[in-house]
Amino acid sequence: LAFDVYCHRIRKYVGAYHATLGRLDAVVFTAGIGENSAAVRSASLAGLDGWGIAVDPDRNNGKGMRVISPPDARVAVCVVPTDEEHAIAEAVTTFLA
Repeated sequence: LAFDVYCHRIRKYVGAYHATLGRLDAVVFTAGIGENSAAVRSASLAGLDGWGIAVDPDRNNGKGMRVISPPDARVAVCVVPTDEEHAIAEAVTTFLA
């Protein structure tokens, strides 16, 4: 149930941003779950094909920065790894300097 609710909320936010912006160029998954869970990425965007949002199952598996949408999709779906610890250390260094 938690998995379904989590993915539903992501889908709801994608829809809300689409309505607010009027269009979407990309959906980007990042950080812990977004970067490492093919199941979450796939389930979160299921049923959004009508908006040009789709996940290619073969591209969805793997590691590193990549586009996981089909080549002909109107909206790019991407996975972008993050390095939160480095970003925090950089911000602290800047603050202390």
